[in-house]
Amino acid sequence: MGFLSKIADGNSKEIKRLGKLADKVLSLEEEIAILTDEEIRNKTAEFQEKLQAEEDIKKQEKLLEDILPEAFALVREGSKRVFNMVPYRVQVMGGIAIHKGDIAEMRTGEGKTLTATMPTYLNALAGHGVHVITVNEYLASSQSEEMAELYNFLGLSVGLNLNNKSTEEKRAAYADDITYSTNNELGFDYLRDNMVNYAEERVMRPLNFAIIDEVDSILIDEARTPLIISGEAEKSTSLYTQANVFAKMLKTEDDYNYDEKTKAVQLTEQGIDKAERMFKIDNLYDVKNVEINSHINTALRAHVTLQRDVDYMINDGEILIVDQFTGRTMPGRRFSEGLHQAIEAKEGVKIQNESKTMASITFQNFFRMYNKLSGMTGTAKTEEEEFRNIYNMTVTQIPTNKPVQRADKPDLIYISQQGKFDAVVEDVIEKHKLGQPVLLGTVAVETSEYISNLLKKRGIRHDILNAKNHEREAEIIANAGQRGAVTIATNMAGRGTDIKLGAGVEELGGLAVIGTERHESRRIDDQLRGRSGRQGDRGDSRFYLSLQDELMVRFGSERLQKMMDRLGMDDSTPIESKMVSRAVESAQKRVEGNNFDTRKRILEYDDVLRKQREIIYGERNSIIDSENSSELVESMLQSTLERSVAHYINDDEENPDYEPFVNYIDDVFLNENELTTSEIKGKDSEDIYQLVWEKVEKALAQQKEEIGEQFDEFERMILLRSIDTHWTDHIDTMDQLREGIHLRSYGQQNPLRDYQNEGHQLFDTMMQQIEEDVSKYILKSVVTVEDDIERDKSTSFGKAEHVSAEDGKEKTKAQPYVKDEHIGRNDPCPCGSGKKYKNCHGA
Repeated sequence: MGFLSKIADGNSKEIKRLGKLADKVLSLEEEIAILTDEEIRNKTAEFQEKLQAEEDIKKQEKLLEDILPEAFALVREGSKRVFNMVPYRVQVMGGIAIHKGDIAEMRTGEGKTLTATMPTYLNALAGHGVHVITVNEYLASSQSEEMAELYNFLGLSVGLNLNNKSTEEKRAAYADDITYSTNNELGFDYLRDNMVNYAEERVMRPLNFAIIDEVDSILIDEARTPLIISGEAEKSTSLYTQANVFAKMLKTEDDYNYDEKTKAVQLTEQGIDKAERMFKIDNLYDVKNVEINSHINTALRAHVTLQRDVDYMINDGEILIVDQFTGRTMPGRRFSEGLHQAIEAKEGVKIQNESKTMASITFQNFFRMYNKLSGMTGTAKTEEEEFRNIYNMTVTQIPTNKPVQRADKPDLIYISQQGKFDAVVEDVIEKHKLGQPVLLGTVAVETSEYISNLLKKRGIRHDILNAKNHEREAEIIANAGQRGAVTIATNMAGRGTDIKLGAGVEELGGLAVIGTERHESRRIDDQLRGRSGRQGDRGDSRFYLSLQDELMVRFGSERLQKMMDRLGMDDSTPIESKMVSRAVESAQKRVEGNNFDTRKRILEYDDVLRKQREIIYGERNSIIDSENSSELVESMLQSTLERSVAHYINDDEENPDYEPFVNYIDDVFLNENELTTSEIKGKDSEDIYQLVWEKVEKALAQQKEEIGEQFDEFERMILLRSIDTHWTDHIDTMDQLREGIHLRSYGQQNPLRDYQNEGHQLFDTMMQQIEEDVSKYILKSVVTVEDDIERDKSTSFGKAEHVSAEDGKEKTKAQPYVKDEHIGRNDPCPCGSGKKYKNCHGA
């Protein structure tokens, strides 16, 4: 309690500070009101000139603090003239909190969109760009269209970045003072920008300031899924079909056990016997049968834990993932680790090839790259610890402008889902007769369609808003607050949707919100409730639950079931108990805790890749931005030669064998017979290095002369191709390592520490392979110049047909290795680097 009172005390002190500053803004109202439209725009230009003349970011931030009251006052006046709306004092306070890089927690209906205009305008003046980020493209489009009127009036430009925009359109959107976008599109644009070959192909500017609408949804709920750009990996899909046939044959409890709480599926002894007979193998758990075992487990997950129209939908023969937090489909996103292919096999649609990760990043690591990050939402305080620890953001609870009048009624709990849905329908009919508008919230597409059928049978006209019917979203939301309206919606109507009440609805009690199931996150329930009772409107909300609901089953509905049976209660009598409501909330807290642990684990593992990603992307960008890469190429040639001399030449050996070293130099640097064993015999390693380096310099000068003025472009092309090839292989290798690393804990090892150590070793090996590849291709490529080496944007590295390497050796990709005490010191290293074990992972 002491800890909680400290938080509350901290919030009240912050509110006082924000209030004082807000009063300064309000005191300028009359002074700004007498300015003409032109004078207001001139003020914007004045601020821009003053700020953009200062190059130091910290001094710029200080200037922003100084002009904040006047800038906010200008936005208030602009809003009055454009929208005939003036931001309230509490909205000004919220805007100040956002400008500081914190989270403004504002109750639903308090006008967060208008609140964000003030810090957006202020920070856009500095000229580095401001990103306003929403959870979906519908909100990004509608908000940018609406708010552009105000920003244009004030003299700023506004861009909209959507998935279907061309590269040129995206670049133009990012170049504007303010850019509206979704979190997914920003993340993917960042990854794509780090895969280009020419500076002019990039679309983004450096990440400066972001304001995230529904910040808890984006930084918390969606943070469990990393963004991945994939390429196709050629793999047979026959095992998916076989595993699917096998999974269909299995019976629950006889052949497999399913744990509702953990969503884990495991074969029983009988199931294992069936698998061994079906796949004609002796032992399912033998190392050589790992792939079969993996496919069986994936097929089981697809059949048992994932449901059609709940977790995914089928549209035109394609499996689309349904986001459980927003109720929307996620086109272009696929389940990883073969799960998507297993669902395709289950549903009988075309099985796509497995994908290979080419670039990935978590939302945590992407958003932490911004100079300043802020956000707003109606529900964030419960996750304040996570916001502070991971993003260094504080949650400030902003008071409401008018007292909340919504009545949140206690949950009603029924024995069966049938009883619950019957009661929901009766409640809807009763409210509909009175003319009170009703918003019915469901967790899944399937549930929304089931309730729709029940209402149709009773002759109740209604609208349904789910992932299958999202085209009519704007129209349905516009009508949801009208007299007699009944709207069934998945979580799509939970965030950012402003349901305005029609004429006479306030007298009928306002909008009634009925939840048909508790979500695993309390914040999603609060968002649904918050659709009603906006800006002091009347309204009410109630959740209907059953002991068969997923959340109840996962967290001990058996005790309640027994109690209701003992009392002789049937489906027509619900329980209305604070104890049960507390038990449900406790279950939600446990799920939230599990999810926090999952996000933390993802971040810990991605932090290993983050450091590596920064090095690789930094290297790529310096190559793309520099006119000449000769210094970098030369240092790579030297490093590769130094390593080869250290590896093959031992000054302490009496009769060293120089043949392997000469062969390596022939293979990587020089043409055959350009270096002979007699030339280096008897020399120490330093002299040998010097001798070979002189020959390499000559070969490099000759290559430069032959290729001519296109040599710089040739170098860039080789560098980028080598980096990209090995980096994508490395990410794939790290994925494989990550998949099985948790098993190390059974051997009393720390999986994360092992992942860090082995990831570091794999990265070092990759960097050496890049340097070796660059050395080989720079010196030994035969370049056929037809029309010169042209920039061909359709390939990943110039015109591939112009370059051929005289090598013929197939490069082996470094693999995660398992320690084995029986590897000899001079044996080849099992990681595939081509080195001796003693000089690689045995070092």
